Amino acid sequence: MFDRAFINGKLYINHAWQYTNLYIKDEKIACLSDDILPAIETIDVKGLEVLPGVIDPHVHFELDLGFIKSVDDFYSGSVAALYGGVTSYVDFLEPVDNEVDLEIAFNKRMALAKKSVVDYHFHACIKNPQGDLEAFVKKMKSLGMNTLKLFTTYSDSNRRTYDPEIIELLKLSKKYHFLIMAHIENDDLIVLDPKFTYKDLLTSRPTQSETVEALKLAEFTRQTKGWMYMVHLSSGKTLEALIQNYPDILNQHFFVESCPQYFTLTKDVLERPDGFLYTFAPPLRTEHEKELLFQYQEAVYTIGTDHCAFMRKDKDKATLRETPLGIGGIEHALGMMRYHLGDEVIPKMTSRVAFTQSLVSKGAIIEGYDADLVIFKPDDSARVHGNHGSCDYSVYENYPTAGKVISTLVRGEFVLRDQKFIGGHGKWIEGSDFK
Repeated sequence: MFDRAFINGKLYINHAWQYTNLYIKDEKIACLSDDILPAIETIDVKGLEVLPGVIDPHVHFELDLGFIKSVDDFYSGSVAALYGGVTSYVDFLEPVDNEVDLEIAFNKRMALAKKSVVDYHFHACIKNPQGDLEAFVKKMKSLGMNTLKLFTTYSDSNRRTYDPEIIELLKLSKKYHFLIMAHIENDDLIVLDPKFTYKDLLTSRPTQSETVEALKLAEFTRQTKGWMYMVHLSSGKTLEALIQNYPDILNQHFFVESCPQYFTLTKDVLERPDGFLYTFAPPLRTEHEKELLFQYQEAVYTIGTDHCAFMRKDKDKATLRETPLGIGGIEHALGMMRYHLGDEVIPKMTSRVAFTQSLVSKGAIIEGYDADLVIFKPDDSARVHGNHGSCDYSVYENYPTAGKVISTLVRGEFVLRDQKFIGGHGKWIEGSDFK
């Protein structure tokens, strides 16, 4: 006897749609079969799609910037996530410069995440390292993490990691089988003028700063044969340059993540009266750069949201220096990206994320995997409406979407059912070696 059965479904299995029935037992996908088998509860999903649960590799819940915190905590952020079919996400530890503080940061984040209603994992995060890098890596792995975030910018807040340390970390990534997550902008090309307003964001953080630094780090990756993952690529120019110069390592050793905002918005919105709402780093680019991103979208390996929401009043500041950079969007990403990129985006948000984040038994509809599932109703006329997180606005309001999430299951249990929040208890997912 199975716990649950989903019959007459259109299931996304191994990069294709298949009409079959899915059975759940003890939190796992226990059976895929054309037969009708006995279950405690049988649910007919005819006319709906069954997808593997989305894994968001890039979120910032309760991010403390010193002068302000992002508005979604691990509860409200994870509630918003499940409305977008997200069954797991990866947040970040506070950046630290030594292995002792790393464990402190891990324990602090774990305590905050206990209120999450979906499953979660963390990236270790390093800043301008002062201690033994190998000891840092060993501590990270002992805590169950196999991804390490670094910044090539933010020297003004002492978060930058410099080239010699990046090269050493790349060598260590090969030795210890972990993936470096890099925020890639050239610090020397960023201009932090205290008089800048939100309209000056592209002057402050030009495309060149991303492209130049991405090519440099790709070269480091090629030379060391290490493993690197570029977070939130913003410009199609950068992607084109990587394709032209590093085809041998692109998405083999140097992986590329982009975000929904760069596929849906351009810098033109910064000229609007409410342009301050569209501020994040790296910033929005030109229409041409967005077109290039679509042209080369096959080279985008994963999609993460970089969800980092702030209230409208907190974004409406006189200068860029006072403005917290970040937007929400975790609950709208799946529908919008399917609208723009079709079904090809599904692996970019599920199985490929599970691979890069070393999350076994996640990200696919396979017997023996966790029963993390999304019941989706396609609708070509649908629009984004509403927001289930704590933020009081959405930059995506009324944008076209491929449909809506009807239900979300985490490890076989409904957390969202028929678009109503049921409640749930997320758990920590331990990562495995990156291979």
